[in-house]
Amino acid sequence: MPSLRERVADASLPVINALNRLPRAVPFLLVLALMLAGIFVPGWGWLFLVLVVAFLGWTLYLAWPALDRTARLGRVAVLLMAVAITVTQAVPRS
Repeated sequence: MPSLRERVADASLPVINALNRLPRAVPFLLVLALMLAGIFVPGWGWLFLVLVVAFLGWTLYLAWPALDRTARLGRVAVLLMAVAITVTQAVPRS
């Protein structure tokens, strides 16, 4: 029976292949646009940030075995910053 990681990787393969066919800048620009929309759209804009956090977490999960300690640390730091931004946008101070 395949492990959870293998099942997730197999299920993700069509999306990963589609992302690989795009120019390298497109996924970056899409994440950047969603981050900016999440920061600047008042009220429900944090939902864009949730999509970014989910995407970053998914790619981190898939890439984890192939990353060295430094790359893991950097990606976890970026994910945690995105989570922090999402929380501050979703639950603003009054």
